[in-house]
Amino acid sequence: MKQDRRELPAYSASEAAEYLRIPVSTLRHWAGGRREPTVAPLISAAQTGPLLLSFSNLVEMHVLGAIRREHGVAMSRVRAALDFIAARLNTGRPLISREFQTDGVDLFVEHLGTMLNVSRDGQMLIESLHDSLQRIERDQHGLPIRLFPYTRNQRRDAPRLVVIDPAVSFGRPVLVGTSIATEVIANRYKAGDSMQELAEDYGQPVAEIEEAIRCELRNAA
Repeated sequence: MKQDRRELPAYSASEAAEYLRIPVSTLRHWAGGRREPTVAPLISAAQTGPLLLSFSNLVEMHVLGAIRREHGVAMSRVRAALDFIAARLNTGRPLISREFQTDGVDLFVEHLGTMLNVSRDGQMLIESLHDSLQRIERDQHGLPIRLFPYTRNQRRDAPRLVVIDPAVSFGRPVLVGTSIATEVIANRYKAGDSMQELAEDYGQPVAEIEEAIRCELRNAA
């Protein structure tokens, strides 16, 4: 039986950290846990030795990053909340389940707001998580199939010009609607090609070329 490409180990810790704007040390901690003192990982990585993440792992990290980035909730409390949701929704992956996006968001926020004493307005918290969840495209079964990573900020109006799709370009980030890898564009930019030249060569707007470069080189664009 052919393995679901969304579950294949495809991304190193450094690649995933770059795409998701998460420090690589943080990502390793979330995916690998810690030996002394013993701390279990928050997600089940596709491969642990060496650490490699799947597309599904990327989506989990994307959601977890939104929770941590927006609200700074202690990881021990996030872990408790995830365990609660996993048991309540009967899912091994509460961060990417459809229930988390629909019913689970309110449950998670309510659980955090009550048990973790998050000193924020509940509706604001729901909206900020909603924005990040909206960057995940799902199939008819509610399973993630595409992720639109943040390329410059985590605001509601952040552009969605780059997509990670495990069915396109081996899951490397590409410009939306194409198979043009952002890595290829960024490498040409580093080699001296201007954004205007790249836009003409690939037949894409300069704005999209800029986001491709940002995806790979952060603030270089």
